[in-house]
Amino acid sequence: MKGLLRNNLYAALSNVKIFSVVMFLLGIFVVVMDNKIPSLLIGYMLLGIIGFHLNFIASLRKEGSAKWSEYKLTAPVKRSAIVQSYFLSMLLWLAVGMVFAGAGAALSIMLHGFPFDRNTDVFMLFVAGTGISLFMGAIFFPLFYLGGEEQNEVFLVISLLLSIGIIMGITAFINTLFPARISTIQIILAGITILVGALFVFIISCPLAVAIYYKKEY
Repeated sequence: MKGLLRNNLYAALSNVKIFSVVMFLLGIFVVVMDNKIPSLLIGYMLLGIIGFHLNFIASLRKEGSAKWSEYKLTAPVKRSAIVQSYFLSMLLWLAVGMVFAGAGAALSIMLHGFPFDRNTDVFMLFVAGTGISLFMGAIFFPLFYLGGEEQNEVFLVISLLLSIGIIMGITAFINTLFPARISTIQIILAGITILVGALFVFIISCPLAVAIYYKKEY
């Protein structure tokens, strides 16, 4: 497993290096700017949480073009281990994105004060970004193994749009369920529920992707 995780890291490293520089420069801009326009900080946080995850998935196109995914099957590793390494790598890159987003938000708030209406708004931004990332990974890999690596970009766009739609749908449902002003406790419980649900779907997607991968022939 360590070898597979290391391979996944090397595959994504070139993309992630560039994205990290972009995030660092954007972070400086966001921190220096007055956060009276919260949309700037919101965009930065969501970009950080989702972006690293997205870059890792996009890097899988390299493996397909280099036929590395086929070479892996000749190595002494199980197909289930290959898929599991992808899911673990996604969680690791998600954590990196959360660190960038958290650092940017913390520094901006320390310098300029809290720009949002409610104390739970930052928490819900993390919930939204994490939920989108988890749903995106859960949707992408079954499609990836079902349809083929050459359609990576199409499946990536589909999974991203669907994951955003799912989070928006859940948010709309919660707002309909609680039409009055939601209390802080209700917001926290709703956020935790979304995270647990997204993580559950993410975990269930792994054996599904494994089952599809075992049926795939090269």
